[in-house]
Amino acid sequence: MRLRHAAAATALLLALAGCHTTVTGSSSDAASKNPATRSADTVGGSLAYGPGPQSRYTVQAQPAPGSCHFGSQDGQPLPDPHCTPGALSPTVTQATLATTVCRKGGYTGGVRPPASITGREKKANAASYDYTGALGDAEYDHLVSLELGGDPNDPANLWVEPPSPGHKPGSGVNNPKDKVEATLHTAVCSGKVTLAAAQEAIATDWVTADQKLGLKTSSSTAGSD
Repeated sequence: MRLRHAAAATALLLALAGCHTTVTGSSSDAASKNPATRSADTVGGSLAYGPGPQSRYTVQAQPAPGSCHFGSQDGQPLPDPHCTPGALSPTVTQATLATTVCRKGGYTGGVRPPASITGREKKANAASYDYTGALGDAEYDHLVSLELGGDPNDPANLWVEPPSPGHKPGSGVNNPKDKVEATLHTAVCSGKVTLAAAQEAIATDWVTADQKLGLKTSSSTAGSD
């Protein structure tokens, strides 16, 4: 009788332990599938490096159709951190700022993939995000912008950014994220913030990136991806 009772107690403890593990996993999975509620803590970790600028770009495979979901912050669109966490160019570091993103004469034009490549990627990425609006009003956006050392053609750094609230349909691309990118670029090149801090802030939440770094974006600030 004692043996039977001991065996039953052991089985009960094992069952309870198994239930606890299952519940914890389910809770984590549910949170990870809702990009709209993500924070810096849930994204976490350092940004990965992509392949960097290429002499000849090729069309990159995009996430499966319908597998990515837009988030939002103050009504502005955010990418799905699981599809578009951001990726960095290995050629842009704090030590190379003067010869890359901060050099006189510009940097982005020399590393930007051609439209013949990004046009095909943009169409496929729109399917990834289930974006059905006019592609002409959506920007195929580098989450970590080229002027902040984002990788030029890594799929982890590109997403179809929908128009912001108040955008007039058919008027083309005009996103406030570009102005935030310009603010951060100026701060990096003037030494106000480090490159790594700016990259992490823009990848985590572009809407609040300037505020997080103690900066303010002027409505007249020109933007450049």
